[in-house]
Amino acid sequence: MSVFRNAVFLAAIAGLFAGIVMTGLQSFFTVPLILEAETYESAAVPAHDHGSEHAHDGVAANDHHHGEDAWAPADGAERTFYTGLANIVTGIGIGLLLIAVSEIAGGIGGWRQGLVWGFAGFSVFTLAPGLGLPPELPGMPAADLFARQFWWVATAGATAVGLALIAFGRNPLLAVLGVGLIIALHIVGAPQPVTHETNVPADLHQRFVVAVTMTNLVFWVILGGAAGFLRTRFAEGLGTARSSLA
Repeated sequence: MSVFRNAVFLAAIAGLFAGIVMTGLQSFFTVPLILEAETYESAAVPAHDHGSEHAHDGVAANDHHHGEDAWAPADGAERTFYTGLANIVTGIGIGLLLIAVSEIAGGIGGWRQGLVWGFAGFSVFTLAPGLGLPPELPGMPAADLFARQFWWVATAGATAVGLALIAFGRNPLLAVLGVGLIIALHIVGAPQPVTHETNVPADLHQRFVVAVTMTNLVFWVILGGAAGFLRTRFAEGLGTARSSLA
């Protein structure tokens, strides 16, 4: 149980720090781009002729509500608060996964190794899936949700296994297999929308992709570096975790 408590402690502190930094970066770099894209999304919605379109049956009338009663946080402090809360919870969860995997592999021996683990996590969960499914802004067309989720999970999993084979495999053939796994899903290709037509300017989307990628890179590097630093300072009991978890 001491190993589990130490792992939770590390994940909580590292995830809290990384989540706060992530929220600050998003407030300055990604949220403004999302708000700008929402103006194009609103402009693309045609005005409704309520005198004719709502003359159908009750089902048709309900289809035109467009989720007006759906709750959403208000722009400003409320939106930042819920975004920060989500980032912190995500950071703690990902931190637990990072620490568990790294301990099975022998543990993170300091903040420098933590940076390497953080970059590996960035490659698995952001870089590799983002090559086929780049981040999308409001008002942009997208492929079927299930197809995108399946491809994303498969790509992240194949990339994780591929990197593990390259880093820890003692046979050159395993490294070759790892490279093959990393590129396999990209050869197949990510699911694409029926049309790519959108009112969102291409330049705006490009800036958003860059902003999301860079903020996620900072998040992962901070998470890994903080986990490595804290492990050597406050959780030396994790040194036996590899044998405990095996």
